[in-house]
Amino acid sequence: MSDQLPQPMGLYPATRKVGNLLFVSGMGSREAAGDTVPGLKMDKHGNYLEYDFEAQVHSVFKNVKTALEGAGSSWDKIVDVTVFLVDIKRDFQTYNRIYAEYFKDNQPCRTTAEVNALPSCIAIELKVIATV
Repeated sequence: MSDQLPQPMGLYPATRKVGNLLFVSGMGSREAAGDTVPGLKMDKHGNYLEYDFEAQVHSVFKNVKTALEGAGSSWDKIVDVTVFLVDIKRDFQTYNRIYAEYFKDNQPCRTTAEVNALPSCIAIELKVIATV
């Protein structure tokens, strides 16, 4: 496990190679340093004080890129992305706009789904398959 990635929230690897494929476990926007979520501040009762979804999207992409490169792959070798959003009505347009910036040259298959919750206070998680 790279010290540049957040610690997993369970017993699983960040990546796993099978043949020429690299599977990236569900990767969220938590930062490795301090285990914080960019753009998110909450009070002691769990109420939002600040919410910046764009910051979370950039952070999750950074984490995926770090995981790929640490395992011998790269962003341009992504072939499939599964996106989990906690609030698709609120966040999909922002996600889609930023996604288009990051994937303008490489256009992998993509599935986007809304989920009731993720295992921390993050609003986005990606599951990625790439070639090595």
